[in-house]
Amino acid sequence: MEIKTDTLEWKDAYKLLQGSVLPRPIAFVSSQDESGKANLAPFSFFTVISANPMMVCFSPMRRGTDGAKKDTLKNIESTKEFVINIVSEEFVQQMNDCATEFASDVDEFEASGLNKVDSVVVKPSRVKESKVHLECVLDQVLHFGGEEVGAGSLVIGKVVHVHVADELYESGRINSEKLNPVGRLAGATYTLPLAKTFELQRK
Repeated sequence: MEIKTDTLEWKDAYKLLQGSVLPRPIAFVSSQDESGKANLAPFSFFTVISANPMMVCFSPMRRGTDGAKKDTLKNIESTKEFVINIVSEEFVQQMNDCATEFASDVDEFEASGLNKVDSVVVKPSRVKESKVHLECVLDQVLHFGGEEVGAGSLVIGKVVHVHVADELYESGRINSEKLNPVGRLAGATYTLPLAKTFELQRK
């Protein structure tokens, strides 16, 4: 099958991308607006950039209904702060509830039943149920595709504080099995990436 990308509708392009780039980790991003109203939303276009400096990024696409910026992006552009909460299987349903397209005045913590806990450096709350939190300050945002549906942005953040649950932290490393992370596949399918693992040593 050969597919010319300039002929694709955005939804078809999206299906090809999310069906090819997988499994994807989930950035469960907590932010707040200038008045302090909390927002919580998951994004599966998420990865690490560098360790020195400690940088991460995620990509919020524009809303599929009207092409508007999502509340997470608007909040981060306004306040320059956010937290990435790593998703474990234990609260994956509540995470999925936060993917609902709520009105801007809805607090997804309250809607999902997840609990807030104060951050140390930044103002947005952390998700208490999460076992790893990355407190971030905004480095820069890059926009791609204009304001149409299917366009997106790349949010680059500097990690300024890390929280790791005590039971996970072993000699400077995180025990992946105890973290029990969840990954995203295509469509509505998720995965537990540690269900079957193997090791390869670099030569």
